[in-house]
Amino acid sequence: MGLGRFGKSLALELEATGTEVLGIDADRRVVESLSGRLTHVVVADSTDEEAMRQLAVGEIDRVVIGVGTDLEASILSASVALGLGVRDVWAKAISKAHARILTQIGVHHVVRPEHDMGKRVAHLVRGRMLDYIEIDEDYAFVKTSPPSSLWGKPLGDTGIRTQLGVTVVGVKRAGAEFTYATADTVLEQGDLVVVSGTAQAVERFSELS
Repeated sequence: MGLGRFGKSLALELEATGTEVLGIDADRRVVESLSGRLTHVVVADSTDEEAMRQLAVGEIDRVVIGVGTDLEASILSASVALGLGVRDVWAKAISKAHARILTQIGVHHVVRPEHDMGKRVAHLVRGRMLDYIEIDEDYAFVKTSPPSSLWGKPLGDTGIRTQLGVTVVGVKRAGAEFTYATADTVLEQGDLVVVSGTAQAVERFSELS
């Protein structure tokens, strides 16, 4: 529900991966621009419970409320979806207060794309990380280059977990794909690694040379 930049991007990505998508937006021009690109796309007011009932929204497995700037429409749309019995409702929030209200009315998953991306980029800018994914409030996965102190010896002999507080999950050698890391894995110059740990630990690790 809501096919602005966030909703449109999400809908097209889901469609590209084989997921059937029903796109709903009140703007006819937006709907027409997506005609033929989504499984179904209709002009409708997502805050209108009867209209959503006629579209059988209550029978859909997952609903995403992509409305962001219009807080009232966002909250009402979420309320309608929940009232129709949708078991898995996701909603975009543009502020901490907006996110809190959505959570209070029962939305199962609240996302803040701009806020989350800002945090991710901040981590990337500060260190030598190539990618950063936070999966909990203080637990993250990072793709980076291993420091020279780890080259040439099995990971099990480096004490990396006890000394640095991170776990090497996977290793990618030049020209090869990522493989799972084991205690016997030996890192080399030019390797890439995926490590996990607290946000502070993985950031410290990425700054080692």
